[in-house]
Amino acid sequence: MRNFQHRERGEKRESNQMVFGIRAVIEAIDSGKEIESLFVQRGLSGSLFLELKSLLKEHNIGYQQVPIEKLNRITRKNHQGVIAVISPITYQHVEDLLPTIYEKGETPLLLMLDGVTDVRNMGAIARTAECAGVHAIIVPKKGSAEINPDAIKTSAGALYKIPVCREDALGRTARFLIESGVQLVVGTEKTQDSVYDVDYTVPTCIVLGAEDVGVSDDLIRVSDKLAKIPMFGEIKSLNVSVSAGIVIYEAIRQRHK
Repeated sequence: MRNFQHRERGEKRESNQMVFGIRAVIEAIDSGKEIESLFVQRGLSGSLFLELKSLLKEHNIGYQQVPIEKLNRITRKNHQGVIAVISPITYQHVEDLLPTIYEKGETPLLLMLDGVTDVRNMGAIARTAECAGVHAIIVPKKGSAEINPDAIKTSAGALYKIPVCREDALGRTARFLIESGVQLVVGTEKTQDSVYDVDYTVPTCIVLGAEDVGVSDDLIRVSDKLAKIPMFGEIKSLNVSVSAGIVIYEAIRQRHK
Protein backbone atom coordinates (compact mmCIF):
# COMPACT_ATOMS: atom_id res chain seq x y z
CA MET A 1 0.00 0.00 0.00
CA ARG A 2 1.36 3.38 -0.95
CA ASN A 3 0.23 6.82 0.04
CA PHE A 4 0.17 9.11 -3.01
CA GLN A 5 0.80 12.76 -2.23
CA HIS A 6 1.82 15.88 -4.06
CA ARG A 7 2.58 19.41 -2.96
CA GLU A 8 1.42 22.71 -4.39
CA ARG A 9 3.21 25.92 -3.39
CA GLY A 10 4.70 24.15 -0.43
CA GLU A 11 1.35 23.07 0.98
CA LYS A 12 0.69 19.41 1.75
CA ARG A 13 -2.37 18.19 -0.11
CA GLU A 14 -4.85 15.47 0.82
CA SER A 15 -3.84 12.08 -0.54
CA ASN A 16 -5.47 9.04 -2.05
CA GLN A 17 -4.46 5.60 -0.90
CA MET A 18 -4.17 3.00 -3.61
CA VAL A 19 -3.70 -0.73 -3.27
CA PHE A 20 -2.08 -2.71 -6.09
CA GLY A 21 -2.35 -6.44 -6.72
CA ILE A 22 -5.04 -9.06 -6.18
CA ARG A 23 -3.80 -10.38 -2.84
CA ALA A 24 -3.25 -6.87 -1.48
CA VAL A 25 -6.80 -5.86 -2.42
CA ILE A 26 -8.21 -9.02 -0.81
CA GLU A 27 -6.33 -8.20 2.40
CA ALA A 28 -7.54 -4.59 2.32
CA ILE A 29 -11.18 -5.72 2.06
CA ASP A 30 -10.72 -8.34 4.77
CA SER A 31 -9.26 -5.70 7.08
CA GLY A 32 -12.37 -3.53 6.70
CA LYS A 33 -11.01 -0.87 4.35
CA GLU A 34 -13.65 1.10 2.45
CA ILE A 35 -13.18 0.68 -1.30
CA GLU A 36 -13.98 3.93 -3.09
CA SER A 37 -13.36 2.53 -6.58
CA LEU A 38 -11.88 -0.63 -8.04
CA PHE A 39 -10.32 -1.10 -11.47
CA VAL A 40 -9.96 -4.61 -12.91
CA GLN A 41 -8.21 -5.54 -16.14
CA ARG A 42 -10.53 -6.83 -18.84
CA GLY A 43 -10.30 -10.57 -19.34
CA LEU A 44 -8.56 -11.21 -16.02
CA SER A 45 -8.83 -14.81 -14.81
CA GLY A 46 -7.21 -17.30 -12.46
CA SER A 47 -8.00 -18.83 -9.07
CA LEU A 48 -6.83 -15.82 -7.08
CA PHE A 49 -9.02 -13.50 -9.12
CA LEU A 50 -11.97 -15.83 -8.56
CA GLU A 51 -11.31 -15.55 -4.83
CA LEU A 52 -11.38 -11.76 -5.16
CA LYS A 53 -14.62 -11.85 -7.18
CA SER A 54 -16.26 -13.97 -4.50
CA LEU A 55 -15.19 -11.48 -1.84
CA LEU A 56 -16.47 -8.54 -3.89
CA LYS A 57 -19.85 -10.25 -4.22
CA GLU A 58 -19.94 -11.00 -0.50
CA HIS A 59 -19.29 -7.35 0.38
CA ASN A 60 -21.38 -5.96 -2.49
CA ILE A 61 -18.43 -4.06 -3.97
CA GLY A 62 -18.66 -3.06 -7.60
CA TYR A 63 -15.75 -2.66 -10.00
CA GLN A 64 -14.90 -1.25 -13.42
CA GLN A 65 -13.38 -3.44 -16.11
CA VAL A 66 -10.73 -1.41 -17.92
CA PRO A 67 -7.96 -2.03 -20.48
CA ILE A 68 -4.51 -2.75 -19.11
CA GLU A 69 -3.28 0.54 -20.58
CA LYS A 70 -5.38 2.46 -18.06
CA LEU A 71 -3.92 0.48 -15.17
CA ASN A 72 -0.41 1.07 -16.47
CA ARG A 73 -1.09 4.81 -16.59
CA ILE A 74 -2.08 4.74 -12.93
CA THR A 75 1.05 2.90 -11.80
CA ARG A 76 4.20 1.24 -13.13
CA LYS A 77 4.17 -1.24 -10.26
CA ASN A 78 3.13 -4.88 -10.64
CA HIS A 79 -0.61 -4.36 -10.24
CA GLN A 80 -1.59 -7.89 -11.43
CA GLY A 81 -4.56 -6.36 -13.22
CA VAL A 82 -6.21 -4.93 -10.09
CA ILE A 83 -6.03 -1.46 -8.51
CA ALA A 84 -8.22 -0.32 -5.63
CA VAL A 85 -8.69 3.22 -4.34
CA ILE A 86 -9.29 3.33 -0.59
CA SER A 87 -11.84 5.85 0.68
CA PRO A 88 -10.48 8.47 3.09
CA ILE A 89 -13.70 8.23 5.14
CA THR A 90 -15.72 5.42 6.71
CA TYR A 91 -19.20 5.19 5.25
CA GLN A 92 -22.23 4.60 7.45
CA HIS A 93 -25.76 3.28 6.94
CA VAL A 94 -28.79 5.42 7.64
CA GLU A 95 -30.61 2.44 9.19
CA ASP A 96 -27.99 2.46 11.95
CA LEU A 97 -27.73 6.24 12.23
CA LEU A 98 -31.38 7.30 12.35
CA PRO A 99 -32.28 5.56 15.66
CA THR A 100 -29.37 7.29 17.42
CA ILE A 101 -30.64 10.70 16.23
CA TYR A 102 -34.08 9.98 17.67
CA GLU A 103 -32.56 8.59 20.88
CA LYS A 104 -30.75 11.91 21.42
CA GLY A 105 -34.09 13.69 21.26
CA GLU A 106 -33.13 15.49 18.05
CA THR A 107 -35.27 16.08 14.98
CA PRO A 108 -33.56 14.45 11.99
CA LEU A 109 -32.44 16.69 9.14
CA LEU A 110 -30.91 14.60 6.37
CA LEU A 111 -29.71 15.35 2.85
CA MET A 112 -29.99 12.82 0.01
CA LEU A 113 -28.00 13.40 -3.20
CA ASP A 114 -29.28 11.57 -6.26
CA GLY A 115 -26.73 11.40 -9.06
CA VAL A 116 -24.49 14.25 -7.94
CA THR A 117 -21.20 13.18 -9.52
CA ASP A 118 -19.03 16.32 -9.41
CA VAL A 119 -16.57 16.00 -6.54
CA ARG A 120 -16.35 19.75 -5.97
CA ASN A 121 -20.11 20.02 -5.71
CA MET A 122 -20.02 17.15 -3.25
CA GLY A 123 -17.39 18.94 -1.18
CA ALA A 124 -19.21 22.27 -1.22
CA ILE A 125 -22.50 20.63 -0.22
CA ALA A 126 -20.83 18.73 2.61
CA ARG A 127 -19.29 21.96 3.91
CA THR A 128 -22.68 23.71 3.99
CA ALA A 129 -24.41 20.68 5.50
CA GLU A 130 -21.85 20.32 8.28
CA CYS A 131 -21.98 24.04 9.10
CA ALA A 132 -25.78 23.85 9.32
CA GLY A 133 -25.80 20.79 11.56
CA VAL A 134 -27.32 18.38 9.03
CA HIS A 135 -27.20 14.92 10.60
CA ALA A 136 -26.02 13.00 7.52
CA ILE A 137 -25.61 12.99 3.75
CA ILE A 138 -27.03 9.99 1.88
CA VAL A 139 -25.57 8.96 -1.49
CA PRO A 140 -25.99 5.92 -3.75
CA LYS A 141 -23.27 3.33 -4.02
CA LYS A 142 -23.27 3.77 -7.80
CA GLY A 143 -23.53 7.04 -9.69
CA SER A 144 -22.22 9.36 -7.01
CA ALA A 145 -19.15 11.56 -6.70
CA GLU A 146 -16.08 9.90 -5.25
CA ILE A 147 -14.92 11.05 -1.85
CA ASN A 148 -11.42 11.88 -2.99
CA PRO A 149 -8.80 14.56 -2.17
CA ASP A 150 -10.60 17.21 -4.25
CA ALA A 151 -13.88 16.55 -2.46
CA ILE A 152 -12.17 16.62 0.94
CA LYS A 153 -10.38 19.88 0.14
CA THR A 154 -13.50 21.60 -1.23
CA SER A 155 -15.40 20.55 1.89
CA ALA A 156 -12.72 22.19 4.09
CA GLY A 157 -12.55 18.91 5.99
CA ALA A 158 -16.31 18.67 6.55
CA LEU A 159 -16.39 15.22 4.95
CA TYR A 160 -14.29 13.99 7.87
CA LYS A 161 -16.94 15.28 10.29
CA ILE A 162 -20.40 14.75 8.81
CA PRO A 163 -21.63 11.16 8.44
CA VAL A 164 -21.92 10.00 4.83
CA CYS A 165 -24.26 7.06 4.27
CA ARG A 166 -23.59 5.12 1.07
CA GLU A 167 -26.63 3.01 0.24
CA ASP A 168 -27.28 0.31 -2.36
CA ALA A 169 -30.63 1.72 -3.54
CA LEU A 170 -31.94 5.20 -2.77
CA GLY A 171 -35.53 4.11 -3.45
CA ARG A 172 -35.36 1.50 -0.71
CA THR A 173 -33.65 3.99 1.62
CA ALA A 174 -36.37 6.57 0.91
CA ARG A 175 -39.09 4.09 1.85
CA PHE A 176 -37.24 3.24 5.06
CA LEU A 177 -37.07 6.92 5.98
CA ILE A 178 -40.77 7.45 5.31
CA GLU A 179 -41.66 4.40 7.40
CA SER A 180 -39.45 5.85 10.16
CA GLY A 181 -41.39 9.10 10.28
CA VAL A 182 -39.12 11.21 8.08
CA GLN A 183 -40.76 13.30 5.36
CA LEU A 184 -39.11 13.27 1.96
CA VAL A 185 -38.86 16.73 0.35
CA VAL A 186 -37.69 16.56 -3.26
CA GLY A 187 -36.25 19.61 -4.96
CA THR A 188 -37.62 19.66 -8.49
CA GLU A 189 -38.98 22.00 -11.14
CA LYS A 190 -41.91 19.59 -11.65
CA THR A 191 -44.10 21.47 -9.18
CA GLN A 192 -45.54 24.91 -8.46
CA ASP A 193 -44.86 24.64 -4.71
CA SER A 194 -42.01 26.69 -3.25
CA VAL A 195 -39.27 25.42 -0.94
CA TYR A 196 -40.37 28.23 1.40
CA ASP A 197 -43.83 26.71 1.84
CA VAL A 198 -42.60 23.41 3.28
CA ASP A 199 -42.58 22.74 7.04
CA TYR A 200 -39.05 21.60 7.87
CA THR A 201 -39.56 21.55 11.64
CA VAL A 202 -40.61 17.89 11.43
CA PRO A 203 -38.13 15.05 10.67
CA THR A 204 -37.02 15.77 7.11
CA CYS A 205 -34.82 14.43 4.35
CA ILE A 206 -34.11 16.95 1.58
CA VAL A 207 -33.51 15.26 -1.79
CA LEU A 208 -31.52 16.99 -4.53
CA GLY A 209 -30.40 15.70 -7.91
CA ALA A 210 -27.85 16.48 -10.58
CA GLU A 211 -28.41 19.74 -12.45
CA ASP A 212 -28.84 18.09 -15.85
CA VAL A 213 -31.34 15.32 -15.01
CA GLY A 214 -32.61 16.21 -11.55
CA VAL A 215 -34.06 13.74 -9.05
CA SER A 216 -35.12 10.35 -10.42
CA ASP A 217 -38.81 9.65 -11.03
CA ASP A 218 -38.68 6.77 -8.53
CA LEU A 219 -37.82 9.16 -5.70
CA ILE A 220 -40.33 11.75 -6.90
CA ARG A 221 -43.10 9.12 -6.81
CA VAL A 222 -42.47 8.14 -3.17
CA SER A 223 -41.82 11.68 -1.90
CA ASP A 224 -44.07 13.51 0.55
CA LYS A 225 -43.42 16.98 -0.83
CA LEU A 226 -42.19 18.45 -4.11
CA ALA A 227 -40.69 21.92 -3.92
CA LYS A 228 -38.77 24.31 -6.14
CA ILE A 229 -36.62 27.38 -5.60
CA PRO A 230 -38.34 30.44 -7.13
CA MET A 231 -36.54 31.80 -10.20
CA PHE A 232 -37.00 35.34 -11.47
CA GLY A 233 -34.16 35.77 -13.95
CA GLU A 234 -33.60 34.42 -17.43
CA ILE A 235 -31.36 31.57 -16.27
CA LYS A 236 -33.64 28.92 -14.82
CA SER A 237 -31.25 26.72 -12.89
CA LEU A 238 -28.80 26.93 -9.99
CA ASN A 239 -25.67 24.99 -9.19
CA VAL A 240 -26.71 22.06 -6.99
CA SER A 241 -24.41 23.17 -4.16
CA VAL A 242 -26.08 26.60 -4.17
CA SER A 243 -29.53 24.97 -4.19
CA ALA A 244 -28.52 22.81 -1.25
CA GLY A 245 -27.45 25.87 0.73
CA ILE A 246 -30.74 27.67 0.07
CA VAL A 247 -32.96 24.76 1.13
CA ILE A 248 -30.84 23.67 4.10
CA TYR A 249 -30.78 27.15 5.57
CA GLU A 250 -34.51 27.60 5.07
CA ALA A 251 -34.89 24.49 7.21
CA ILE A 252 -32.50 25.91 9.81
CA ARG A 253 -34.33 29.27 9.79
CA GLN A 254 -37.61 27.54 10.55
CA ARG A 255 -36.12 25.33 13.24
CA HIS A 256 -34.43 28.21 15.06
CA LYS A 257 -37.09 30.85 14.53
